[in-house]
Amino acid sequence: MKISTLATSLLVSLGSVGSPALAFSLAPSSSSRSVIAGHRQQNGAFYIPRMSSEDESNAVVDKETSIVEDFKEKQSFTSSDNSKKDKIDVTMKFGGSSLANAERIHHVTALIKDQIAAGYRPRAVICSAMGKTTNALLSAGDFALEGRVNIDAIRTLHNTALDEFEVNENVRKEVVELLDECEDLLNGVKLIQELSPKSLDQLVSYGERCSVRIVAARLNQIGVPAQAFDAWDVGVLTDSNFGDAKLLPESEDAIRNAFLNRLDPDVVAVVTGFIGHDPNGKITTLGRGGSDLSATAIGAACNLDEIQVWKDVDGILSADPRLVDKAVPVDDVSYEEASELAYFGAQVLHPIAMQPAMKHNVPVRVKNSYNPGAKGTVIGKRDGPAPRLVTAITCKRGIQLLDIESTQMLGAYGFLANVFRDLEQNRLSVDVLASSEVSVSLTLDKKQKIDNVDHAVAKLSEYANVKVKKDRAILTLITDVERSSEVLATAFRVFDTCGIKVEMMSQGASKVNISFVLKNDQIDEAITNLHKCFFEDKCVVSN
Repeated sequence: MKISTLATSLLVSLGSVGSPALAFSLAPSSSSRSVIAGHRQQNGAFYIPRMSSEDESNAVVDKETSIVEDFKEKQSFTSSDNSKKDKIDVTMKFGGSSLANAERIHHVTALIKDQIAAGYRPRAVICSAMGKTTNALLSAGDFALEGRVNIDAIRTLHNTALDEFEVNENVRKEVVELLDECEDLLNGVKLIQELSPKSLDQLVSYGERCSVRIVAARLNQIGVPAQAFDAWDVGVLTDSNFGDAKLLPESEDAIRNAFLNRLDPDVVAVVTGFIGHDPNGKITTLGRGGSDLSATAIGAACNLDEIQVWKDVDGILSADPRLVDKAVPVDDVSYEEASELAYFGAQVLHPIAMQPAMKHNVPVRVKNSYNPGAKGTVIGKRDGPAPRLVTAITCKRGIQLLDIESTQMLGAYGFLANVFRDLEQNRLSVDVLASSEVSVSLTLDKKQKIDNVDHAVAKLSEYANVKVKKDRAILTLITDVERSSEVLATAFRVFDTCGIKVEMMSQGASKVNISFVLKNDQIDEAITNLHKCFFEDKCVVSN
């Protein structure tokens, strides 16, 4: 059996950074095991590719050191005492694909050590579960409901890492006990034939809790003092909305108190992402992608110099490189631009993850754990206009467009209020909309429950004519709407030349995006040709 890492993102694909494919046998024999802990390689089922040479490692450190020196120089102009900091305090977050197996954990921990040598001080390293462990745990829950309990593959993934690193018995015991507890929970699910949201949150938490213990153990082995923490031990407190919990206001003070008064700043705190505790001490999850929020919440609460989100992408690109082969890196975006990119389809950051960073004005840098020498994209506060006409192009596919026209007399009040009441009662979230006195067009994404949409349409039809158009897509230009005339002039010339029909347009509420609703089968052509105009100087439009 092989496990391979497949990195997917709307903006960047793993193939774009030229990283090697990763595969290993889940059951290596003890005699053939390659031992990473001693930096040795032997022939065997688990093969560790050659790590960077000393020269390559030094080159990465030199590049990072240059970035740190630039940061210090900027600090000297903004600090009240005009003094430079010796260390740049950061949080560093690593996702599941960056921690997919023992080889990737070895790479990430070496990367952290290089970052420290370059002048960064990671106050916290936030970790997701290893590889696809979260998905595997969710599947295990489904199988348990059907009467089958089996976490052998999950055990093998973690035991392989424990064996490869030859961790001490205390760490091994902790991880094994967590996996035993996970299996006990699944046996309980099998017996009672029920998996509540509360139990599901506890089930998926085992991935992160095992991951941080292995990462912390490996850091200590290579000479970086580290300690593993479950998120609630460092103040991550949430409400009781299991499956999609929100951070409580008091969590900020609790996090700050933990890091300022309880934790040694020179010991790396390796913290579970994605999870927290509710007021009753029950485990909650922040929703898929919530590890980004864990990182920004900790970095913002402690008012650190930078929040680093390490992914399997080079940062933010001008478009999806799987569609646009000449997509270019974006050096910096504003908080607002990053939030809009996330909301309208870009899988670089969790949509809510920007809020703590924005509140405390802490910059977020998106970097590539497979290519640590790349500068990445800095997300921060911007004063003044954007340096470019269009920052990026993104899209949301598979949405529905609802055209709702009132059957009431012109001037009758309450139409829009009734529309949004019926949408709210059916728990439907609107992406974009355009309205007039007697009509409104709006979009619903594919995550909405079909029964809820059908029921809402039935209610709306009592006082309006409703047309439902499926297989639509939202194309979004991240841009400065102060220059919308320039952007729209180019965009509509492209649409006209390509014979693309715009069924709806939205602009105004946000100051950084313009959105168009098109048919699904026209979205690729639209993005490709718009990118040529805005980024490649190859705009081909009709006169």
